Amino acid sequence: MNRSSGYDRHITIFSPEGKLYQVEYAFKAIKAGKMTSLAVRGSDCCVMVAEKKVPDKLIDPGTVTHMFKITPTIGVTITGLIADGRTFLQRAQYEAAEFRYKYGFPIPIDHLAKRLADINQVYTQHAWMRPLGISLTLIGIDDEKGPLLYKVNPAGNYAGWKACCSGPKDQEGHNHLEKKLRDEPELDTSQTIQLALDSLQSILSTDFKPNEIEVGIVTADNPKFRLLTDEEVDNHLTELAERD
Repeated sequence: MNRSSGYDRHITIFSPEGKLYQVEYAFKAIKAGKMTSLAVRGSDCCVMVAEKKVPDKLIDPGTVTHMFKITPTIGVTITGLIADGRTFLQRAQYEAAEFRYKYGFPIPIDHLAKRLADINQVYTQHAWMRPLGISLTLIGIDDEKGPLLYKVNPAGNYAGWKACCSGPKDQEGHNHLEKKLRDEPELDTSQTIQLALDSLQSILSTDFKPNEIEVGIVTADNPKFRLLTDEEVDNHLTELAERD
């Protein structure tokens, strides 16, 4: 009989190998969502790019998204189970509003990332909860630190990143981004957007149309989070194709 059998039924019990199987299954649920996203931090901006998959032809594409505002200046990409993500998005917005009400200024993105990671960690401690099958990628502009990019996972870990990838192709994405950023280039806004688009196309081995991807951005000049229009995305894809 397998020594570890049975331990995957309990979220609060370690296996003899020191693993919490339900937490590991949450990471697998992120990849089961079959949507890959990545984010890149430039010298004066942060950019997120994600696949936009409409599961049925009868669904209005305008209602399908994985990118949301937590505050006017902090954006998030939810990779994994979107139903879990929408619930956690409401919690993130509540935490940000509570901080603003209590202290009188907007919540810093690093503080929000830490708070969301703490909440995720609590989900791994109680038998009447389950870890959420989502990975959160947050971007924002800090008044003192400049552009910031954070990633939060179901285990309750978080960290600041120069670039990161989530979803089924996360390992390929990290390998690709490591090569691109090995020399630590100074990237302006346009270069950061095109690097993100080029990286996603490379790791998925496909050429996207503007309506097949989402691009979210914050810049030092305009710290409010916004999604690029299809026309703006098309312009960057055209520039990318001409450059190649």
